[in-house]
Amino acid sequence: MAERKRQPKNLPTERARQGCSGRASEPVDIVLSVTDVAREAERLVADAPSIDVLDQLAGGDVVLALDGLRAGYGPMEILHDFSLRVGRAQSLCLIGPNGAGKSTVLHTIFGFTNIYSGTVQIGGRDVTRLKPNDKLKHGGIAYVLQDNSVFADMTVEENLWMGGYLMDSPKQAKAAAERILEKYPRLAERRHLPARVLSGGERRLLEISRALVMDPQVLLIDEPSLGLEPRFIDMVFEIMNELQRRDGKTILMVEQNAKKGLEFADIGYVLVSGQLARAGRGGELAADAEVGRLFLGG
Repeated sequence: MAERKRQPKNLPTERARQGCSGRASEPVDIVLSVTDVAREAERLVADAPSIDVLDQLAGGDVVLALDGLRAGYGPMEILHDFSLRVGRAQSLCLIGPNGAGKSTVLHTIFGFTNIYSGTVQIGGRDVTRLKPNDKLKHGGIAYVLQDNSVFADMTVEENLWMGGYLMDSPKQAKAAAERILEKYPRLAERRHLPARVLSGGERRLLEISRALVMDPQVLLIDEPSLGLEPRFIDMVFEIMNELQRRDGKTILMVEQNAKKGLEFADIGYVLVSGQLARAGRGGELAADAEVGRLFLGG
């Protein structure tokens, strides 16, 4: 998709350079084609940050570490020598053009892809080859899917029980669900209602809450604001902020609203063609002119 950038009034426009007439006071849109964006983004990969930089951004208590990951689907490699670091109670937002491999990073961590080489570690423990169920039950990782994944005909309460399906007994799952309901009165008030009657924001809250039943260390959240009205988007980001700041959860997310995601996150990574191209503090990347021009709409 083409991206438009306002040409400053005191600079010659492309039209003027070509000898075309036009009022000097009118701004002219400069259009970056998809090819132009891809070419400039590839240039960023040549200056990719080192592991030392990633370690520094994550601080001294790294919870999630990826090293040299090559992964994809079947024989198709999507991630190429990809590394990542995020610390305890930190949040990291992945941005980049469509097809850059952002969701594939989440899939790979949780065990949904083929890993050809490299490692995934949680708290220093290698969990690379664990199956998704084992990563949830024993690895301390939960995944909140991009698509609407609530069980519409089940009640809110029953959806939460499903979050504990890997626990040793239904009694444990129900006790864990009760703790979640105590934390979120909005869901408690609707506990006996079918999930289909919930608003979009409430459904997203239910999806995140269901992932919390197993008390994971790390939450992988794919497109938290997807399809939501602005008022519900703010609610979801407030919930994530509580999980991070109050409960000490580590959050790794992909967010379609890249600017909002970066402004929220402690750390931001820019992916290009399955490789890390840029890393920095979230707010700094959100304010970076080059990142803004290529990935944030100006």
